[in-house]
Amino acid sequence: MLNPDTTAFVFPGQGSQSIGMGYDLASNHPSAKKIFTKANKILGLDLSGLCWEGPKAKLDDTYNTQPALYTCSMAVLTALQEKLGEFTPAFAAGHSLGEISALAATGAMTFEDGLKLVRERGRLMRLAGENNPGGMAAILKMGSTRLMEICKQASQETGLYVQVANDNCPGQLVISGDNIALDRAIDLVVNSESCKAVRLPISIAAHSPLMSYISDEYNNAVHSIVFSRPNTKIVGNVSVTHINTPDEIKKELGNQLTAPVRWRETIEYLLGKGVTNFVEIGTGKVLTGLLRRIDRKASGHVIDDNNAISQIVSA
Repeated sequence: MLNPDTTAFVFPGQGSQSIGMGYDLASNHPSAKKIFTKANKILGLDLSGLCWEGPKAKLDDTYNTQPALYTCSMAVLTALQEKLGEFTPAFAAGHSLGEISALAATGAMTFEDGLKLVRERGRLMRLAGENNPGGMAAILKMGSTRLMEICKQASQETGLYVQVANDNCPGQLVISGDNIALDRAIDLVVNSESCKAVRLPISIAAHSPLMSYISDEYNNAVHSIVFSRPNTKIVGNVSVTHINTPDEIKKELGNQLTAPVRWRETIEYLLGKGVTNFVEIGTGKVLTGLLRRIDRKASGHVIDDNNAISQIVSA
């Protein structure tokens, strides 16, 4: 049985998208369909059609991916809340982009403001990628301390930036930066450590200094929003602590562009606060998979279709 005091809602970020996401829920829950319809109207495009039918290349464009994932998470949340009633979790958190979903889900911002912000975030990140081309790579079976040393060496040797961008779980890290420095870091990982490095199919260096190109413009978008105190404790990716006030929220969101996503530490923080149930709200099961690598005793629940909602409500 889910206990609000030991439950956290977690929201996925980029990489979780897939064609068909949200369709089952929208077909079974008018409230979820209404969220997609509202997003279509606000953005002036058929976002629901893109989520449900693709094409994949267009859905994977960060300009579209970010509002698609955000809308899907909010549609799932709406359908879930309709069934759970007054259930309010003790904590909420989101992986990178998912942090904006968490903020909207807990009343810190309106759905419309959140949607417009993720659309602008996607536009600006794509712009940064066009003007400061870079990339990202997943590094497997290496500790974060050693990988930070390798990134520092690669940056010094090339005179360019590469850094740890995501600390997802033990044995799964992501590095991000200029392509030349990134390639050098990959060489050092593979040749000196016999660890695995997988170049990701992405042309932007998210969560690296290359994103500073659009920092001012993004901060302007963040500061244009009227934030409220969230009704649930939110743990930030950058600070790995509660972000409660509007000023703390704005600072967290602004720093997110260039700072690493400390997801492993975020989950460990929540575990330390007594959270035993993690409910992944959106599409896919990326965060639940990471949870199993962090603590196998914790319970993860993937909520992305009507059947999953029925199961968790009956529990």
